[in-house]
Amino acid sequence: MAGKALIVVDPISTGGSVAVEAKNKGFSVIACWTSDLTDDFRTHVPENAKGLKYTAQVEEKATVGETADAVKAAAKGLTIAAVIVGGESGVTLADHLSLELGVRTNGIFPGGDRRNKSVQQRAVKASGLRAVREALGRKWAEVEEFVSREPMPVVVKPVESAGSDGVKLCKSKDEAKAHFELLMESQRKCGAQGAAVLCQEFLKGKEYVVDCVSRDGVHKVLMIWVYDKRPTNGAAFVYYGMIPVDSKSQEAKILIDYTLGVLKALKLDNGPTHGEVMMTMDGPCMVEMNCRSHGWDGAWVPLARKLTGGYAQPECAVDSHTDAAAFAKLPAVFPSPFKAAGQNVMLVSFFAGTVRATPGYDKMKKMPSFIALQTGVGVGSKVELTVDLFTAVGVLVLAHADKAVLDADLAEVRSMEKAGLFLFDEEVDPMQFEPSPDTIQPAGRRRSSSFGETSVVATGVTPTQLYTTAALALACGVIAGMVLGKKIV
Repeated sequence: MAGKALIVVDPISTGGSVAVEAKNKGFSVIACWTSDLTDDFRTHVPENAKGLKYTAQVEEKATVGETADAVKAAAKGLTIAAVIVGGESGVTLADHLSLELGVRTNGIFPGGDRRNKSVQQRAVKASGLRAVREALGRKWAEVEEFVSREPMPVVVKPVESAGSDGVKLCKSKDEAKAHFELLMESQRKCGAQGAAVLCQEFLKGKEYVVDCVSRDGVHKVLMIWVYDKRPTNGAAFVYYGMIPVDSKSQEAKILIDYTLGVLKALKLDNGPTHGEVMMTMDGPCMVEMNCRSHGWDGAWVPLARKLTGGYAQPECAVDSHTDAAAFAKLPAVFPSPFKAAGQNVMLVSFFAGTVRATPGYDKMKKMPSFIALQTGVGVGSKVELTVDLFTAVGVLVLAHADKAVLDADLAEVRSMEKAGLFLFDEEVDPMQFEPSPDTIQPAGRRRSSSFGETSVVATGVTPTQLYTTAALALACGVIAGMVLGKKIV
């Protein structure tokens, strides 16, 4: 809108698409970067955001007041219409900055930082909803009793992480203790402030994602997905894709009711959210609530628009802050049946090496249901075994009016993965190179959280270096997760 500025805090991942939509709606877009976000991570944006020219870019200052002053100076007299969170790393500053600037805001949550997974679980439990059993600590003694009485396995993870980063399913008390201490030591080495580790019950069931936008406490459900996660390459939780869920299904109705209760408990009254919920034997239970748009670098956006008939979360996020009429036109729940059959497919590599050619990608692009492919892998890239969201080798979007065509193409993709998607100059024997769920990339590596990058890893990193630098590797991965926010999820 002419004469108005819109601030996006850390416009990375799908936050970049939010910034693009704001620009398309006529706003002068100002990027506000949090102090912890490195220059490297600032480049992690979808293809449609790579050429975006911001009206100005502002660095976070020592205080919220000083940051607000810098934003106002950058706006140069333009009316500031909204402050919207982009990436996970921007959640806390966006809450504080929007309050300071007097625009639509979720404000400061009285229970603590909304990003903190433990804060979220306590608030949900206090509201009377099912929450995860957990213990939080900085010392093993603070969680030992919980781990001792909790049925195995248990989940041990950083209090803030992304893309299954640093998350491990531990099958014994000794294994849980070892991973707890590794996480704490790694966070201390990287200088993390308030570092802590969560030990949680292992939720058995299907994991779903509920995407919403809200305005003044009115919530619109934009999409529900179910995660396809499988044990692969020695890791317990590897993403294979996201499957859309019909809004009129019984599980969707249960999930919607529960998720809206979570939003109320966390006082998330404005803007986009992306909740992860496990459907257990005794009902839905929140894994975590991401207080920003769904991640995955926005790779799912083209499919969402096909499924709904034209809208997706990035533009709805802008409307939720700036356009009451457009927000009111959104249905309370996305349409049923879907306008097409489709799926977001996370591509898995069962082989490692230096890429000479990408015949798998070439075949996918010729499939009848092909919509889009986002990947950072090209000739010369070094690919490793897929063990988490960051080591996936791309996101493939498939959609077709005929579900049978979609199913046939999907089956072919999975067969291609097993045979190998790439030709390698030099191939690492998978029997000799199988990263554990603990393995996180060493310092200097560029992780594939953005599928638009030209390479998956930095040159000169060998499997031997991965093992010999494991502790430092985990440290950098954990902090990267804190900065980037879930599963690109």
